[in-house]
Amino acid sequence: MDGIKKMPVTARRALEVMGLFFLGWGIVLAKGLLAPLLMAFFMSIMLLPVFQFFKRRKFPEVLAIVISLLLLAIVFGGIIWFFATQIGALITDFPTIKRNVTNHLSALSAWLEGITPFSTAEQLNFINEQSNKLLDYAAGLLGGAAGSVTSLVVFLALLPIYIFLILFYKNLLLRFVFLWFPEEKHEKVEETLREMKVIIKSYLFGLLIQVTYMTILLGGILLIIGIKHALLIGLIFAFLNLIPYVGALLGNIIGVLLTLASSSELWPILTVLGVIAGVQFLDNNILMPRIVGSKVKINALATIVGVVVGGEIAGIAGMFLSLPIIAVLKVVFDRTDDFKQWGVLFGDENPEHSPMTEPAMRDDSEATREELERENKIEPPNEG
Repeated sequence: MDGIKKMPVTARRALEVMGLFFLGWGIVLAKGLLAPLLMAFFMSIMLLPVFQFFKRRKFPEVLAIVISLLLLAIVFGGIIWFFATQIGALITDFPTIKRNVTNHLSALSAWLEGITPFSTAEQLNFINEQSNKLLDYAAGLLGGAAGSVTSLVVFLALLPIYIFLILFYKNLLLRFVFLWFPEEKHEKVEETLREMKVIIKSYLFGLLIQVTYMTILLGGILLIIGIKHALLIGLIFAFLNLIPYVGALLGNIIGVLLTLASSSELWPILTVLGVIAGVQFLDNNILMPRIVGSKVKINALATIVGVVVGGEIAGIAGMFLSLPIIAVLKVVFDRTDDFKQWGVLFGDENPEHSPMTEPAMRDDSEATREELERENKIEPPNEG
């Protein structure tokens, strides 16, 4: 370590970037193993209070873990059942949806014929050509569908096994972590681990609460107004909203498409968009900050890049996991002398004054970090 510190700063930074590159490469190569393992790790942290509850009541350790897993299975089983019933209702309305889609396409065709030189016949030819291309593309995708289904089954089968083993061997894993560091660093390691646990728990429990109230609030309002498939729109948007920035856009698009397909009029579309915007404003500015607090403060640039990279590596699961992974990395980087600059890059402690004109903003002292946290109203994570 002393030899590395004596190297020129450019050489050290080059080694860091190379290390991150090879780490990312390794993650891409091992994504089939890491995706369920990381998901299991985060779910284990979320189940830890339930497991400890049963342990305090003198339940055997294995039984406490099994009961915790059963409760998790009941929650996810309820979500899947609810989603399946809503999809069933959507399939029942398929003749109506087909008729509405035909009417909307006819109206769109007539409008295009009025403002463009293309006739209805030319538009139909164009649609048929594009449909054939789309079908060819879909056929290519179906070739890999069997592999995707197999991967999903393996993912779901490994998940409870990993969760069980992580909870059962948690003390062994913690001992393994501490043995990586000299004894004089153990206090800082313990502080880092506790902070990581608080951030993961607060974030994941916050997301669970968010999905629940977003489904009830959005779906309930749309149901009262009289929008068809209101609860399905609420559930889909609630889950997609967990993906930062990108998810809300996809949720709006799917909500509009479901409404457009279920209604022959246009006013429900504007209603759905207006209700989604109102509920999202309430969620972003009032509800979610009170639930999660300021424990997860990652800047927008790092969040968007993380979501895109996570999606490229592990699909939807990677997009969901991107923010807690970045938050954990930030905690680790903030606690290490050699990687503090990466913690700054991920964080939201945005200086009011430019480091070009304010030399105090160039150092990595604890006092400067605390001052920036006060300026940006960031509270340090704690067990409370």
